[in-house]
Amino acid sequence: MSKVAIIGAGVSGLSMANYLEKNNIAYHIYERRTQNDLKGHGFILPKEGIKHLSSIINIDDLYEKGSFLKKYIHYSQNGEVISEKDLDDVFVVSRSALIEILAQGVPAEKISYEKTVNFNGFSNGKADISLDGNTLDADVVIASDGSRSRIRRNIFQDEIMKAVLENEVVNIIENEELASQIESNFLKFHHENGGLTFGVLKLSSSKILWYCQFDITKFFINEDYTPDCIRQFMLDNFGNWNPLISSIIEGSSYENAHIWRVYELEKLNPFHHENIVFIGDAAHPLIPFTSQGVTSALKDSFTLTNLLLEGNDLQETFEKYEEERKPEIEIHIKNGRALLEQFLLPLSEQPKNTLPISYK
Repeated sequence: MSKVAIIGAGVSGLSMANYLEKNNIAYHIYERRTQNDLKGHGFILPKEGIKHLSSIINIDDLYEKGSFLKKYIHYSQNGEVISEKDLDDVFVVSRSALIEILAQGVPAEKISYEKTVNFNGFSNGKADISLDGNTLDADVVIASDGSRSRIRRNIFQDEIMKAVLENEVVNIIENEELASQIESNFLKFHHENGGLTFGVLKLSSSKILWYCQFDITKFFINEDYTPDCIRQFMLDNFGNWNPLISSIIEGSSYENAHIWRVYELEKLNPFHHENIVFIGDAAHPLIPFTSQGVTSALKDSFTLTNLLLEGNDLQETFEKYEEERKPEIEIHIKNGRALLEQFLLPLSEQPKNTLPISYK
């Protein structure tokens, strides 16, 4: 089997490494960040994502780190219930917990942190990838370097990445008293004029994952992105909302708050070029409203691994991978854009019983 280099040790890269490890395919994974850089956000996993994870991890490890969500409850900013909907095996987990679980399945000698690879073009149909001045010897290069993939942008130089009219602040608060007030539901509060929401998801008996979404044409955070700036933004825009929200905002530390500036491709590129293949956000950035980022990355990794195991010509393998995965991704992109349009509308114009999760 060909030697594989995986660029990026986020969820998609680590998922791919786990699938390759389970199937005895030689690989090495390279990550430019430190091993302990676990800042970030949380993930919502629909049933399909849990199913795929269960094939590469001990699923009980996941269940210990997060929580199943019973209902989605949509509120006005003051706490009036707009709609409720039961959820079917939807799970929430922090990014740091999922990364740690996935990293356990990768032997230490097969992952290198604080390593920035350089893409230098192609030679004889193979990517010229260098690291510390040396050329990486790999038959297959799997690019999993995120939504703003440097490798993708170097290959598809005419691509257009555009800012989505929504950004997010995501944070976790550890407060047993506040957590005790929240059942295991997905709570989302929406401003009456649209374009501003606050979501609450309980991770455990003491941890709450919260996030806000805001229309970037109406609301602004000082670009210093200091903890004090983020805190002030939250107080200014959410301080007079439902008391639960005020308590969460005031009780949170902002040292690890994550600012998610959201971008999407105007048009999807091919998912491969020569011996490079893209997975996860590097292939198809999905906006947050889909809640399908992790599941899509897992399905990419699962599909690509199975096709590599067939041992066919590499281009045929990559073409089959794109043919299988692209139609579903296009559905999620369409659904995400529709949910974004709803988010921007006043509360009175939004359809009821809409889930902030894209289903194919």
